[in-house]
Amino acid sequence: MFGEAIKDQLQIIPVTLLHEYRQQVNNGLQQKFDALHDAEISTDTFSFYTSVSSVFSSKIEGEEIELDSYIKHKKFGIEFLPDYTRKIDDLYNAYTFAKSNTLNQANIEYAHKLLSKHIVAKHQQGKMRVHNMYVSTADGRIEYVAATPYQVPVEMEKFYADVALLLSTPMDI
Repeated sequence: MFGEAIKDQLQIIPVTLLHEYRQQVNNGLQQKFDALHDAEISTDTFSFYTSVSSVFSSKIEGEEIELDSYIKHKKFGIEFLPDYTRKIDDLYNAYTFAKSNTLNQANIEYAHKLLSKHIVAKHQQGKMRVHNMYVSTADGRIEYVAATPYQVPVEMEKFYADVALLLSTPMDI
């Protein structure tokens, strides 16, 4: 059960919609979640759904890759030019790592190292950024400004504290 006491201890994760969500969630949700399994096409060394997640997350970030090509690469070992699959492979590896490891600061840093292997310089992999960042539109307008590098460690500490609290709290869904 997610009690009132824990709500007051969370530092960064909002709970404003939690009560409404809990009223609408189906009581059989846990059983349905427990019954989930990977697709039939998956094997011990290949996950179809992890591949789909990796490809479409990468597409959102602007990578040009087709799901069919990536599945052929991952499942059957068909080789493509390294630039075509390398970043998606990194994300796949990070997802695979995250699925089987506890959510904590050290593992988040390691997952970042995995997923940024072919994106940022080696000395920045698994580290918090030290530069200002923003997202711009195709015509150069700034669309989103990220937290400053000075805010990132403070906000991440709040996030890690919230995660630790949530992981130590018995949940009913």
